[in-house]
Amino acid sequence: MSYFVYILASRKNGTLYIGVTNDIARRVEEHRQGKASSFTRKYAVHRLVYSEMHEDVEEAIRREKAMKNWQRSWKVRLVERSNPEWDDLHVSLNH
Repeated sequence: MSYFVYILASRKNGTLYIGVTNDIARRVEEHRQGKASSFTRKYAVHRLVYSEMHEDVEEAIRREKAMKNWQRSWKVRLVERSNPEWDDLHVSLNH
């Protein structure tokens, strides 16, 4: 099974949210429907801007916790390295 660490954003350079899941398409859809997190619902953080896959759940959880402790500038740099326009990657999950 694969596990994903992901970053959602409200907009380019907007509010960020980091999470972990074993079904990224389902989880992002839950965020979009307001069912996943009161934080993402309150701040309209629904745009998937980054994800990375891990084979080990413990490794994914460690990575998520580490990223949550990062400085904001590090998170922004990580997103912009692979997604400089902050495009919503959710579209590519469904195709």
